[in-house]
Amino acid sequence: MGCTAQNVIEALRAGAESIAEHRDELVALDREIGDADHGENMDRGFRAVVSAVTSTPPETPGAVLKSAATVLISTVGGASGPLYGTALLRAASAVGDAAELDGAGVAKALEAASGGVVARGKAVAGDKTMLDALSPAVEAAKAAADSGATPREVLTAAAEAAAEGARGTGELVARKGRASYLGERSAGHVDPGARSTALLLAAFAGAVA
Repeated sequence: MGCTAQNVIEALRAGAESIAEHRDELVALDREIGDADHGENMDRGFRAVVSAVTSTPPETPGAVLKSAATVLISTVGGASGPLYGTALLRAASAVGDAAELDGAGVAKALEAASGGVVARGKAVAGDKTMLDALSPAVEAAKAAADSGATPREVLTAAAEAAAEGARGTGELVARKGRASYLGERSAGHVDPGARSTALLLAAFAGAVA
């Protein structure tokens, strides 16, 4: 069974619920190495996303992603809005007008999203950013898709890799963003963007049948 527009809407709803549940954790993580606003911004942004895509549901997965991207860019402050928004815009463009996404389509969307983050944030894996969760997630998704995995299996593989990648940011020294101002002192703290990426992918995997 493919991933439909309604599946994507339910995935975004699950993502919003997960961000809301972990809002205080994300605030605490960002307080240690950033502006302490990541949890609040992400919570506000994804609540707005859910409102937008449920009030007038788009008809294709790509249209849902594009709508979500527009909302995040306009409502989320700091770097998160532009980064997540660009990621979803690239994902929307990659899947086009397809009515459903198979496992390969989901992997393609994730790869495009990662490329959008790289283009917008000028970061690479190892810089202690959301890419340290997203990059391994993409590789795991592609490997799963190549083996014929379903959308849920692809997302589950991506989520597991993202969780491990996010945990690994605790050992890294930040080279991008506000955290980079701390230099060596940024080590020992998990990157909030990587953590929120892992939370979202886990929620998406759980929501997509």
